[in-house]
Amino acid sequence: MFMKSMVFAFFLACAQALAQPAAGPHKSLYLYQGADRDARVLAGAKKDKEVLVYTSLNLKDSVPIAEVFEKKYGVKLTLWRASSEKVLQRAVTEARAGRFTVDAFELNGPEMEALYREGLLEEFHSPQFKNLPPAAFPKHRHYAADRFNFFTIAYNTNLVKPGEVPNSYDDLLQPRWVGRIGIEAGDTDWFASMVKWMGEAKGMAFFRKLAQMKPQLRTGHTLMSELVASGEIPLAATLYNHNAERLLVKGAPVKWKALEPTFGRPNAVAVSKRAQRPNAALLFADFMLSLEGQTLIKERNRVPASKAVDTNLNKFPYEMIDPAVILDEADKWEKLWSELFLKGQAITRDRE
Repeated sequence: MFMKSMVFAFFLACAQALAQPAAGPHKSLYLYQGADRDARVLAGAKKDKEVLVYTSLNLKDSVPIAEVFEKKYGVKLTLWRASSEKVLQRAVTEARAGRFTVDAFELNGPEMEALYREGLLEEFHSPQFKNLPPAAFPKHRHYAADRFNFFTIAYNTNLVKPGEVPNSYDDLLQPRWVGRIGIEAGDTDWFASMVKWMGEAKGMAFFRKLAQMKPQLRTGHTLMSELVASGEIPLAATLYNHNAERLLVKGAPVKWKALEPTFGRPNAVAVSKRAQRPNAALLFADFMLSLEGQTLIKERNRVPASKAVDTNLNKFPYEMIDPAVILDEADKWEKLWSELFLKGQAITRDRE
């Protein structure tokens, strides 16, 4: 029988809290678009003096960004960093206990959607929205993507000859790949999106065949990229292209390739409905979406959401994973994934 982890069960409970309560105390501030908007936000943030952000962005990337923010604005940025699921759990637990300490979030899309459904986020406006693609926004507009994680294949160039590099997902089913493919063990949202894109009958047939290829399952996209670079796994089917790019620029024998369809998972910024420091929260969101903030994300070899920042990490056709659909249908896809690849065991994640 399929068993969910305690954290995932908690995650689903949050996702099912669909009724949205009344607007919070800062909605007019968050949506203000007057000519003096930026000046008012900055002045208010300086009075706030600091901002507390819950994030899943690892510290080697988030700390340098925080340092630039503090130097630019003179506002202290305190980070609490954990996996997306742990951030979600902490925020909801605090809110249900009547503690509203967090001001803003920088978080993975599905968990951000769960925060919205718990009523912990507020819709906001930023002048930086003009540089974002439509895929950066959910319909309710309570968060906006500041970066994307694109699922691509990646391979070790010492072990995979140029003529062997797959040109389609069907190429992964060739006999040469038996036991030589790596798959991240928690990528159920990619799995669900792929099956829906292919059509459920055709999609499930493909994944049943992929499971018969005896893929190697590992937890963590960073770990998977390192295993490909070291040659322990010749090819990964679900690697974030920015992880491969980081190793490539350091001289590792690894390349990535976007196949059709390439799916992206949004990571987003949002402001807390009951932030103690609302102006500083808004300033943080503005900064992360600004040209400067998006350039910092690019410099960390991640994929900025802004159309104003040029990067080779998004120069291909892509589809966006819908966090709302993933939450609504999580039980179905978790169960199917576990049966196909994990022998019915619980799914573990280390997701930013």
